[in-house]
Order: sequence, then C-alpha cells, then structure tokens
Amino acid sequence: MASHRKSRPTGSRVAGIRTPALATAALTSVALLSQSANAAPEADDKPSLEEVEKKVDDLYRQAGSATEKYNGAKEKTAKQRKRVDTLLDDVAQRTEKLNEAREELGTFAAAQYRTGASAPDTATFLLADTPQDYFDQTQLMDRMTGRQKVAVDDYITQQSETMEKRQEATQSLETLTESQGDLKTAKATVQRKLADARELLSKLTAEEKARLAAIEKEKQQEAARKAAELARQQAEQQKEREQEQEAAQQQGGGSSSAGSSSGSSSTAPDSSYATKADKALAFARAQIGKPYVWGATGPGSYDCSGITQAAWKAAGVTLPRTTYDQVNAGTTVPLADAQPGDLVFFYEDVTHVGVYIGNGMMIHAPKPGTYVREESIYYDGESSIHSVVRPA
Repeated sequence: MASHRKSRPTGSRVAGIRTPALATAALTSVALLSQSANAAPEADDKPSLEEVEKKVDDLYRQAGSATEKYNGAKEKTAKQRKRVDTLLDDVAQRTEKLNEAREELGTFAAAQYRTGASAPDTATFLLADTPQDYFDQTQLMDRMTGRQKVAVDDYITQQSETMEKRQEATQSLETLTESQGDLKTAKATVQRKLADARELLSKLTAEEKARLAAIEKEKQQEAARKAAELARQQAEQQKEREQEQEAAQQQGGGSSSAGSSSGSSSTAPDSSYATKADKALAFARAQIGKPYVWGATGPGSYDCSGITQAAWKAAGVTLPRTTYDQVNAGTTVPLADAQPGDLVFFYEDVTHVGVYIGNGMMIHAPKPGTYVREESIYYDGESSIHSVVRPA
C-alpha cells in the first residue's frame, strides 16, 4: 500500500525547531542583541565629560568649604591650647602657693603640739574636709593669734582660687578636645574630597582631558569678556562722577552736590584706603606663582583666605582667618563700585575669596593643583559672586 506521508522539504520545521541554517542565524541575532543589551548599561553608567567636570568642580568646592572649616577649627584649637597652657601654669603657681600656706599652718600646729597649747586647733583645721566645714562647728578663729588668722585667711583664699582655676582648666581641656576633634574631621573631609577629584580625573582619557581643557579655555574667555564689560561700566561711571563733580563746582554747588547726585560716589573710598589697598595689592602680586595649599597662610604657599589675610596684614589691617569671618570684616559695596583692594567673595556658603585689582580682575589662590594668579572675578560664572567687601 502506498504511503500517504509527504517528504519534508528542506528548511521546514521539525518539532517546532528551525533547520540548522535558520537556527544559526537566529542564535547569532540573539547573541548580538544580548551583547548590545549588556553593553548598554556600561555606556550609560559612564558619566559624560560635562558631568565629570561638574563633579570635579563640586568636589573642589566642597574641599574649599571643608578647608575653611579646618581653618576655623585650627584657629580655635590654637587659641584654646594657649588658654589651657595659661590656665595650667596659673594652677601650678596657685598650687605652689597653696602648699606654702598649708606648710605655714602646719608650722603653727607643730608649735601648738610641742608647747602643749590648749588645743591643736590648727592641726584639726588641716584635717577637716573643707575649711568652712570646720569653722561652721568651732570657734577656731576666736582662739587664734593674729599671725594664725592671716595664715588661715591666706590658705582659704588660695584653696578657693586654686579649685576655681582647676575647674576652669578642666573645662578648657574638654573644649580643646572638642576643637581637636573638629579639626581632625575637617582635615579628613578635605583629603577625601581631593582624593575623589583626583580619582575622577585619573580615569579620563588623553582625548577627554584635551576636551576638558578646551571647555576650561572657553570658560576663561567668557570670564575675560565679562571682566572687560565690568571695566567699561566702571570707567563710564567714573567719568560720569567726574563730570557731575565738575558741573557742581562750576555751579558753585561744591562736592557735596556731586555726592548727592551720584548713587555710587557714596561708596567711593578715601585716600587713606587707597594707600592701604596699594600695599595689600603689592604684597598679593609678589605672591603670584606660589602654590595653593589648603590651610596655608604663607610665606611659601597659601589658600584663598590665607592670601587675603596676609595681603591686608602687610597693609597694617588685621583680618580674621576664614572667609566666613572676613566677609563680615568691612563694608559691603555694590559690585559696580568695587575698588582695588576690595575683597570679592564667592558662592552662597562664602567659601572662596580674592583681592580685587580693578578692571574685573582679582588675585586669588584658586584650588589645589593651581597657583596664586590674576584671574577674572567671573572665573566660575557671574552667579558665583556672593559679595564685595571693603575691609578698611
């Protein structure tokens, strides 16, 4: 009997499976899709160059903030250590005097014992828990000689003052320990942020580093353009002020009329400020090229608030150590009225500062890996400028 089965054509399905040719193609497609799927997350996980730049900038800013906290903790620790040393010296001196007073009382007690006096009251006094406890229960003072009374009074005074100073020294030691802890924490934070920034930069390829340098150059060019624009505005304002003053003088109004007609003239510095500012700027210019080192105040290296403090110290003006305090050490003036010598502060948390030199430029110590240099105050964008302060 003839078979009713049909022969299977090449390429047809067998039990739901394609023939080897089609199966191979399908498996290849699946493998390629799988590779693409696996590769996609890796590509997505890698940050863009712009993201790396932003992250590095943020880390440097965070390091700058931690540096100012470190500066503050270091200053506080130094003052507290000096205070503790002074107190400990005082306690030592008072303890010595207390021992001398105790020895004198002991002499009286020994004399009473040897001569068989009515009662060894001085010895009993020395054995009491506190002088006042003893006097509350006896009439010792009524039975003492004049010299004994003086000795007891001196002993009580010395003991009381020594106890107070010991307590004060103990409290100061506790505060010093806290300050040292804050200093250690701030230092560790700075080091960690800088290490994170270096790690990010180390992962960039040579091409990416070149592109990053090109981006930075564009930012500098824009910052220079903004500085030139500010310089033009300030020059125009100065010209207007001079014209107003000249007109006022011609009309017989005097300089007071010029001052009232110009909104900016009220913030113009006097000649004494200009003299001090010249000295501060001369010092700052002499530091150009020295490396930024966080926590440094010179003379070989500086951080941002370190160089502003040193510059104005050269002009005879004492500024606080940190940006947080320097921003309050003077008169705030509008950016348009900034004069050479003024301090320009940056960021909402006031963690950077530079010395204004005019024409939209400043001298500052930017960040780790850089050097003290002249740069536009718009180096990190106009929005980064916090305020301008005239320190003297």
